[in-house]
Amino acid sequence: MSNPQSLRYSKEHEWLSAAADGVSTIGITEHAANSLGDVVFVQLPEVGAAVTAGESCGELESTKSVSELYSPVDGEVVEVNQDVVDDPALVNSAPFEGGWLFKVRVAGEQQDLLSADEYTAYIAG
Repeated sequence: MSNPQSLRYSKEHEWLSAAADGVSTIGITEHAANSLGDVVFVQLPEVGAAVTAGESCGELESTKSVSELYSPVDGEVVEVNQDVVDDPALVNSAPFEGGWLFKVRVAGEQQDLLSADEYTAYIAG
């Protein structure tokens, strides 16, 4: 399992791309997708919604369980991935590519995010 070096990671297993024009893309890690099992339903925040770092902003339902989705940063949702809503299996098959979840206009500094190496060490326990 590889975690792209260009991303930052939360201890809740979300990833965050570097901000381009103040907007970052958010998804869940391959580790989280594998732990969940087959994702069958995705509930994402609404475009225009404010999200707060560390707070729940949606849900992922799998054949095993329902898991909260947390935002790794403060900001405003500017886009959701409709492809994932229509085909939740993308979260499992391409968590770092087509399985991204939403984009957020980041407000303030990104706190408590891990590098790829730090995240890999974190999940190794």
